[in-house]
Amino acid sequence: MTYEVLGAGALDYMPCRYGTSKLLFRGPERRLDAPYVAFLGGTATYGKFIKTPYPALVESGLGVNCVNFGIANAGIDVLLNDAVLKDACCRAEVTVVQIFGAQNLSNRFYTVHPRRNDRFVKASSLLHSIYPEVDFAEFHFNKHMLSRLYNVSAERFAAVRNEVQTAWLARMKLLLRKINGKAVLVWFADHAPLPEVDDTIDPATGKSPLFVTREMLNDLMPEVAAYAEVVVTPEAMAAGTEGMVFSQLEAMAAAEMLGPKAHGELAQALGPVLQDLV
Repeated sequence: MTYEVLGAGALDYMPCRYGTSKLLFRGPERRLDAPYVAFLGGTATYGKFIKTPYPALVESGLGVNCVNFGIANAGIDVLLNDAVLKDACCRAEVTVVQIFGAQNLSNRFYTVHPRRNDRFVKASSLLHSIYPEVDFAEFHFNKHMLSRLYNVSAERFAAVRNEVQTAWLARMKLLLRKINGKAVLVWFADHAPLPEVDDTIDPATGKSPLFVTREMLNDLMPEVAAYAEVVVTPEAMAAGTEGMVFSQLEAMAAAEMLGPKAHGELAQALGPVLQDLV
């Protein structure tokens, strides 16, 4: 068996808050009054189902506190809009930013939940006019909504995809500039960035980070001190959920995550990059 049947909340993430932030981060809580490296990101950085996610692995080799500010299902909006998080990153020796998909942010076409950015809140009048036949009241998650729009009309969907890509790029540049310090951008996936989005693939089955292309990443390079591109090896992918901790009900979700071996590969790649910057 590759899981531990411990019921809901099988892994104790020791959730904690920093300052007056309303956001819950993965613990244990780290000191912010000593030199530290900040890690921003989504589910992978948070380390869902992972006993020792890559920020903790990096810390053991770097010898500097590594603060995990990863948020499960995060998009850029939640990171941009939290003043405590912004201040913590500005005071960090280095901030590592995991690249996440472009679907989980508010834009001209739809609004996402301010803290749970994967949650769809409402469509704009513009999106209603493009897709008058779609009932947006039935959607709770962005990917579900985007998948439906794609399947209704792939041709009309191109405008939606272009909008979220444009919004993602602008928002990422803003985030990196607000950090006001050394930033390292990290690509962590089972594939290298594609030159352009494959518009024949349904967003529901598209690979993460969704809609992010090599060209978009190249536009961000002037904003960062370093870039680490980690494409997980076939060996790490073959390991599947080995070493992950989850309940039987969470098995399907865990199978979609990159496992401990993949986190080890990322930590190994990040270590030398951060040694030169800390």
